[in-house]
Amino acid sequence: MESSIQMNQGDTKWSIRHKVWNYIEEKNLARFPRPVHNRIPNFKGALEACGKVSLLEVFTKTAAVKGIKDFSVPIGLDDKVQVDLVIVGSVAVSEKGYRIGKGEGFTDLEYALMACMGAVSESTTVVTIVHDCQVMDIPEELIESHDLTVDFILTPTRIIKTECKHPKPQGIIWSKLHTEVLKKIPILKTLRTLEQEAGKDVALKTTPAGADGTKKSKELKWQPDCYPKVELQCECLASEGDKCAAFERKFPKSPVTTVYLGDFPAGLHVSELKNRKLFLCESSGKGQSTRHSCCTSMTLAQSMLSPI
Repeated sequence: MESSIQMNQGDTKWSIRHKVWNYIEEKNLARFPRPVHNRIPNFKGALEACGKVSLLEVFTKTAAVKGIKDFSVPIGLDDKVQVDLVIVGSVAVSEKGYRIGKGEGFTDLEYALMACMGAVSESTTVVTIVHDCQVMDIPEELIESHDLTVDFILTPTRIIKTECKHPKPQGIIWSKLHTEVLKKIPILKTLRTLEQEAGKDVALKTTPAGADGTKKSKELKWQPDCYPKVELQCECLASEGDKCAAFERKFPKSPVTTVYLGDFPAGLHVSELKNRKLFLCESSGKGQSTRHSCCTSMTLAQSMLSPI
């Protein structure tokens, strides 16, 4: 199937990310939250794509599904667990199984941590859920040793088995990490100490964070209307106000709807809402209401196992 997004020789991971983000916004394929830039996109048809997980043999044979805070317990590096199925988000993915995330590297790290624990193995199946337009030809040379590849791609219209032979991460590659990452993920400090005591090389990257292009660039952060019109790219917008105005012209605001969120425990952080199923009721104009749900891969297990 031919990709909707054109690839050019010399494309980098970041240029591919922005082609995808721009295309999804330009074609109005996105759902809340928007804009999708610097995110794993939530897209129209996501629920249909998520539903295809139940058709995979590895899912039907799974005895337990974890991933929702209320349905799981914290584990340590010494705990013995076996994960058969991992579901991840992507910005772009190829039919060969090559995956590009949003650029933070956390998914790769999470899988590498599980590999260090012995929780994942060659038999573990990795699935990603994307819009059809996110399936594209990613050059193999862009995929590095720490990058996680996928075995299945689920879209609103297809189930793609990749037959990917590229090895998945077998552990943390410390030379790829900056000190800042250890501050964000404390458990990495513990693992690094353990591996250092075991005689492994745990030297960190010496290049200053951001100097190697691993950090998000302000020039690339917000690009409303810029696909495929080069003249409207972010560099041509003088201020954040101009950028916001350009985005709102392209995607006018819908009528304001008041949404009440209740029954949340005390101390709940905003970030945890990403791990909960959120239902919005909006008026149909005839005294009725229409129920919608926003489901990410994190909430997939709950939506399948817990009846509404």
